[in-house]
Amino acid sequence: METMNTIYLGELRTEATHLQSGNRIITDAPTDNQGKGEAFSPTDLLAASLGSCALTLMGIKAREHNLAIDGTSLKITKIMGSNPRRVTEIVLDFEMLGLNLSDKDKLILEHTAMHCPVSKSLHQDLKQTFSFKY
Repeated sequence: METMNTIYLGELRTEATHLQSGNRIITDAPTDNQGKGEAFSPTDLLAASLGSCALTLMGIKAREHNLAIDGTSLKITKIMGSNPRRVTEIVLDFEMLGLNLSDKDKLILEHTAMHCPVSKSLHQDLKQTFSFKY
């Protein structure tokens, strides 16, 4: 069964519709690749998917261990390469300031983040750099 439908809107833009919810995402090519940069680029979504997946899995693990991680934030940096043009690195900087976590809790959450399904689906040549600030 289909998960989403995507339409090319012209002018280097697409619109993807999530069929179960009806939510929509517009993409635009980045300014360094002939676009206007007025929305997430497809490679931005790749990086965002990794971050969202890691945070979601951390939330599941936190729920299982009765840990409060609400307010955790994540800064994501996508690094592009050329020849071929592709994402070469995604840097994920987690900020978990002021949370009451033991060293064991931190290890569990970090391991969970680094082994989320999106992380495991990406090519091994794509460098994934995770850091955690407590």
